[in-house]
Amino acid sequence: MMVTGFAVAFVACGGKKAVDTEKLKADSIAKADSIAKVEAEAAAVKAKADSAAKADSVAKAASEKKK
Repeated sequence: MMVTGFAVAFVACGGKKAVDTEKLKADSIAKADSIAKVEAEAAAVKAKADSAAKADSVAKAASEKKK
């Protein structure tokens, strides 16, 4: 009877691990997506800043060339 009890408990606990694993996997994917989104936004801001800096440098060089 004890063996049956242990078998039932073992099977019952094993099912929860699969659910926990799936939840952890989904959480991990969501976290990775969030990090990728933030990195993409940061790259866009950096590209915009670099573009503005380049435009300023070109404008400054053009104004110095006119002198």
